[in-house]
Parts: sequence; C-alpha cells; structure tokens
Amino acid sequence: MDYFVITSILVFLSAVFGYLNVRFIKLPNTIGLTLITILFTLGVFALSYYDDTLLQAERFIISKIDFKVVLLDIMLSFLLFAGALHTDLQKLKEQRWPVLVFATFGVLVSTFLVGTGVYYLLMVLGLKVQFIYCLLFGALISPTDPIAVLGILKKAGAPKKLEIKIVGESLFNDGVGVVIFLTIFGLASGSGTGFSLSGILELFAVEVFGGLLLGLILGWLTYYFLKKINDYNIEVIITLATVMIGTLVATHLHVSAPLAMVVAGLMIGGTKTREHAMSELTEDYVDKFWELIDILLNTILFVLIGMEMLVLEFNTTYIYAGLLAIPIALVCRYLSLVIPVQLFQKRLDFVPNTTLIMTWGGLRGAISIALALGLSESMERDLFLVITYVIVIFSILVQGLTIEKLIAKLQLKPKGNE
Repeated sequence: MDYFVITSILVFLSAVFGYLNVRFIKLPNTIGLTLITILFTLGVFALSYYDDTLLQAERFIISKIDFKVVLLDIMLSFLLFAGALHTDLQKLKEQRWPVLVFATFGVLVSTFLVGTGVYYLLMVLGLKVQFIYCLLFGALISPTDPIAVLGILKKAGAPKKLEIKIVGESLFNDGVGVVIFLTIFGLASGSGTGFSLSGILELFAVEVFGGLLLGLILGWLTYYFLKKINDYNIEVIITLATVMIGTLVATHLHVSAPLAMVVAGLMIGGTKTREHAMSELTEDYVDKFWELIDILLNTILFVLIGMEMLVLEFNTTYIYAGLLAIPIALVCRYLSLVIPVQLFQKRLDFVPNTTLIMTWGGLRGAISIALALGLSESMERDLFLVITYVIVIFSILVQGLTIEKLIAKLQLKPKGNE
C-alpha cells in the first residue's frame, strides 16, 4: 500500500467524520473529529471479536505512518504558519512580553514541576523510572498545542485580550518545548554525555534564536517578492514556497522550524504586508488558501490522534498513571503561570482569573503525542505514551468542551470586541 492510497483513505475518513460532526454532533472540529475517531476505533475493536479484517487494515495504515515525522517534520510548519498568518500581530505586540515569558520561563518551570511530580507518582505506583525520563515527559507535555487551542477558543468567546495571550503562547511555546525536549533527549540518550551547562544553553539559544532570525529573513523576503508583483496566483505560490523551503533550510541549519514559521506567518499576515504588498484580491486568496490548508491538515491530524489508540499498550497500571497525571499536569501548569501573570497583571490590565482560564484553556494535543512516539523503548516509551494519550484526550474532550462554560461562569465573555 503506497502513500497515495494511505493519504486517500485518511482524507476519505476525515471527510466522512467531518460531515458527521458538522451534520449531527455539531462540536468544534477538533473535539468532534477526535471523539468520532475514538468511537470508530472502539467499534472496530468490538467488531474484531467476530471479524478482525477492519482492525488489521486500520493497524496496517497506522503502522505505515511515522506520526512523529509526519507531524513535526511536515504538518507542523504548515499549521503554525497558517495559525500565525491569521493572528492579529498588533495585539500580539502589545502582549509580547507576557507571551515571551509564558512560552519560555513557563515551559521550563512546567517541565521540571511535571517531571518531578510524575517521578514521585510512578514511584508510589511501584514503577521505577529514571528522573531524567520523567523530565523528558515533562518537556513533551508542557507545551500547549496551538492547533487544538485556536478553534476552540474562538468558539468559547474568550475576551480578545485573553485569547491573544493563550494563542500567542501556544504558537511560540511548542517550538520552545520541542527544543527543550530535544536537549533533554540528547542528555538522556547519552549523546549529551560531554555536554556542559554552557553547551546546553548554546544549543538552546541557537535553536530558538536561530529559528526566530530565520523567520524574520523569510518574512522579509516574502514581503519583498510580494510587493514587486501583482498576480494572486503566483503570490499564493510564493507563500507556499516560503513554508516548504523555509522548513528545509531550518532543518539543514539545525534551528527551530516551528519558531521560524510562526515569525514568518506573523510578518506576512501583518498589517504592513497586507497594506503594502498585497491587493485585496491577493489578500483574499492567500487567506482562503491557508484556511483550507489549515482545515484539511487539522482534520487529518485529529483523525490520526483518534487512531493512535491502536499503538497503545493497554496496561491497567499505565492507565491509572495517566489518570492520576492529569491533575498533576494541570496544577503544574497553573503554578508555572502564577509568577508571569503576577509580574504583568497591573501593567497590562489582565482580565480576572487569567491564570485559571489559561490553565484550563491550555490544551495539549498532537505535538505531545508525536514527541512521546519519538521516545526509545529504554526511555519507557509505552508507559509515557499511554500517560500522554490519556492527558491529551482529557484535554481535548473535557477541557475543550467545558472551557466555554468556565468562561461564562466566571463572567468573562466580552460584551463587544473587548
């Protein structure tokens, strides 16, 4: 079975499940698609007691897809660029300092808090796991997922000032989270044996600041070429080339491709580029093209998340660990946000209960699963994959379904465009 056949099947399933959600269930696509795919997979499991043909076919499809490579090396750049392209750069500039602190300090603090909490949890459950592997788990579960957050927050009706903080943090913190994960991964796998603290900091700085610099260069070059012509077909292709070539260059230079795509997307979607380098027709086509890419890849992605159940080892202790890790992850996220929120609260006029809403609205998603799949067997891959999956599914289905009610209960819904 070649990749075209597998892609065709995934697009077909995405179309069918998407139709069922829009037509009957009427949940946000992120939640609806995940729920339907999980129910479909459970149905396939039940059917397998009589005939396992469908189960074997689904397992075969999943076995042929390297979820980590597909998401981190291919889909993530497109999704982050599309998300950044439609983010209000002016509002993000106003909140740049809290967003920066949330996406760096917050992720680092959360990584160590979650890692420590899970280390002691596993010890209580009788599972002896090295502390550095628990830190790896802390790194992969700490970043919130912009792909999961964007659509749900808009439907929830969060105040704009709060929405831009959560969305801005999510766009940047997954890039930072991936860098932290890869740094700890290097140490845990032994490739970091000769690393000094300065060496680790240098690697981190090159990945992060190199990605940001590359994004600025890509954004400026795209702006320059868009400004020189007026042909919406070619201009759309130029934006596509920016993402594809930019990702290749970032990979070659060993800098963060996600951060590069976020910065490039923010620059190209910003007011300056739209007013000086795009006609109204071009702007309309660019927006619609990237909205379509965003919807298509999101749909496929959350179908894949549901299907990833097939690679889990259903160990009862692992499932208990996952359920008990949910409150640990939430409490650690809350604690990691307390200092940044207190630091900027008065100066930037934060809405009430910002820390609580950012905790519950900071959804985990596909990035965490992809990183967990990248663990080696010696790093307790099966254990951490189950824990990650349980937290992600809880995050999408429970937090995603209740964030709107929480905002309403706290009387945070804006009266206008506040």
